[in-house]
Amino acid sequence: MPRHRLLTASLSRRDLLYGLGMGLGTVALSALSQQETARAGALSPKPGHFPAAKAKRCIFLLMEGGPSHIDTFDPKPALQKLHMTEFVKEGNKFEASMNTGKRYFVQSPFEFQRAGRLGVSMNKLFVDLAAQADDMCFYRGLQAESVNHPTALYHLNTGNRFGGDPAIGSWVAYGLGTENQNLPAFVVLPDVAYPQGGAANWSNGFLPAYYQGTPLRSRGAPVLDMNPPDFVTEAEQRANLEFLNDLNRMHQQSHPEHAELAARIESYELAFRMQAEMPEAIDIAAEDDKTLAMYGVGGANKEADAIGRRCLLARRLVERGVRFVQVIVGGWDSHDYIEKAHGSRIRAVDKPIAALLADLKRTGLLDETLVVFSGEFGRSPDNGVRGGDKAWGRDHNATAMAFWMAGGDAPRGAVVGATDETGRNAVEVAHPIKNLHVTLLKLLGLDDAKLTYFAQGRNKQLSQTGGEVIRELIA
Repeated sequence: MPRHRLLTASLSRRDLLYGLGMGLGTVALSALSQQETARAGALSPKPGHFPAAKAKRCIFLLMEGGPSHIDTFDPKPALQKLHMTEFVKEGNKFEASMNTGKRYFVQSPFEFQRAGRLGVSMNKLFVDLAAQADDMCFYRGLQAESVNHPTALYHLNTGNRFGGDPAIGSWVAYGLGTENQNLPAFVVLPDVAYPQGGAANWSNGFLPAYYQGTPLRSRGAPVLDMNPPDFVTEAEQRANLEFLNDLNRMHQQSHPEHAELAARIESYELAFRMQAEMPEAIDIAAEDDKTLAMYGVGGANKEADAIGRRCLLARRLVERGVRFVQVIVGGWDSHDYIEKAHGSRIRAVDKPIAALLADLKRTGLLDETLVVFSGEFGRSPDNGVRGGDKAWGRDHNATAMAFWMAGGDAPRGAVVGATDETGRNAVEVAHPIKNLHVTLLKLLGLDDAKLTYFAQGRNKQLSQTGGEVIRELIA
């Protein structure tokens, strides 16, 4: 049947009423057509609100489970004197209590070193990362609002503890577009298991669906079925896609209230375009042996190998124009045997993350790439002791957490803020996560107050209700 005959087929009663109802159907269809026309423009590069900002893209290293600041980048010598003395709760509303019996202060089982010109304290197991200290800014004033993993992850990633809102990567893609139309604007490199809360951590929320994060597989081929079968030519595939898009657009015109249809069409188009560039972008085997070894790929530490592959892939993606890449590393929830558990995690991330920073600097990308390292919360200076003196761990703690960043306009070789003598609370330059979100957006050239989207009856933003820039985190 000719295409115009399909489009003018008899209307249902509902469609007729929709089309005649005070002209709303026509208005909706016109608006949707404008949205469709503007879609490519929405994903094209934009200057942002602060064009002078150096960082044009972001790599977010999410340490899922809550790494202990006390055992990584914020040592507390006072805990040596308090070790095994009884800990008395002070009614802190953010404090977790995983055990009902007596609780005790516990010292760190790790040794620390001084790194960089400033002599920043770092766990000695950070052998390679210590060499990058002069390019890092350690922030010790960050505070979360939840000690529950899913809600804390949602809060860190989306600004909303209950999920459902756009991830920070979606907001950045919405504000800045993408520099490469053949690759997703927002890519997620998860661990073998998804983080608690699942894919809602990289959801587009109420933003158009093409801003959603695209997860790549952590094992095997990052993307399945990237290449068409040998017997299907590019011309045939293009013709099939155009036919499918024609059908989708006809359905879209019949149901203009369904905005997600435009995103479906875009997803097919992006998948087609990705076939031209994604295979080369994700082919880390194209790197030389020296680079692979620098990231820990192919080394004896299998965990470092897996993380190194994702860090190297993150570098390859941002240098090809992907706007926001999130690398997720789980395994930090150390309620007991923290020396073994955190020790294993630190050894696994040390070489890959150090290589990422060094590689970005070597290629000149560090000035234009903001690298962020954070868990969803920190850990407490106490825990119930089980199984002997070396079996202790730490509980969840939202009022002090491990965080650092590098690149762009972030201060280099700096320590901002401080926690109290036991590491329980941030006490200097202390700020909530929403202020960190506002600051990260500013470092990427975006103004949280202007980066809004009308949804559910009001203009919404990443910070939810507004926040302030943490001036000390901008050089």
